[in-house]
Amino acid sequence: MRFFGLFILTVCASVRAADLRLGIIGTDTSHAPVFTRILNDPSDPEHVSGARVVAAFKGGSPDLPDSAHRVDQFAQELETRWNVKFYPTIEAMLAHVDAVLLESVDGRRHLEQVRPVFAARKPVFIDKPLASTLADALEIARLGKESGTPWFSSSSLRYGALAQQMKVSDPSGAITWGPGPMEPHHQLDLSWYAIHPIELLFTLMGPGCLEVVRISSEHADEITGRWKDGRIGSVRAIRPSSPYGAVVFRPKEVLQSPTKVPFSYAPLLREVIRFFQTKVAPVPNSETLEIFAFMDAAQRSKELGGQAVQLPKID
Repeated sequence: MRFFGLFILTVCASVRAADLRLGIIGTDTSHAPVFTRILNDPSDPEHVSGARVVAAFKGGSPDLPDSAHRVDQFAQELETRWNVKFYPTIEAMLAHVDAVLLESVDGRRHLEQVRPVFAARKPVFIDKPLASTLADALEIARLGKESGTPWFSSSSLRYGALAQQMKVSDPSGAITWGPGPMEPHHQLDLSWYAIHPIELLFTLMGPGCLEVVRISSEHADEITGRWKDGRIGSVRAIRPSSPYGAVVFRPKEVLQSPTKVPFSYAPLLREVIRFFQTKVAPVPNSETLEIFAFMDAAQRSKELGGQAVQLPKID
């Protein structure tokens, strides 16, 4: 029995040793400790195998309260609870990892932080928002293509129970809603949090939006898009907060999301680990960029008092 127990421990240790080594950039979001727990703790009910977080670069944005007030707390949790090693620079961290989770809560930092990752040709998941402007998002895509480095970005809602329950093969239209608080430093104001119900809309409708109209008030924004095949999709970003939900129209049926839907980050992390293993992004980069073109057009529609604005070309 003792020999058998040692054998099992040896096998388990070898499996863990074969896991991909992940590095986190930015510990100023709750995603950093939550993702680490799900990946590093085999006893966790949500555990996702195949990778573990071993290194991190703290990062942080002093001018952004949601970053400055949390970065040290989350960094300490990663270091003391999960034995994650911190490095003074991104470049120093990259020498010790196979792939990267870019988690910085501040989308303004993503372009500068991903540059050394692309230079090192490490596959990278860039958490939402991909960037704070369409220009930065396009530059991230250009650098990734130029270096031949695979990257992928997605809201966790794309793989959550809500989207999976509501996704159909023949949607004739959809309405989604969710929280839409603003952050003054992000030039695309919808990118800060409304990115989540917007990505939910694209998950249900698919790409192909041509133009948008945005109506904005103190308490909410309504953004309506017209797709190239004539379908209509809308997003309501609600302030100060809101649950997530959706309505999907089909040729002979209307689907309404349930009031309460269980939520977990595990489905997203399974896609992320599969991406690191295969180097194939589960969401085409072109669709991620179209989402940013959608928000860019919505920003201009707001500035023009609600006029229809065509999405900029992203080729």
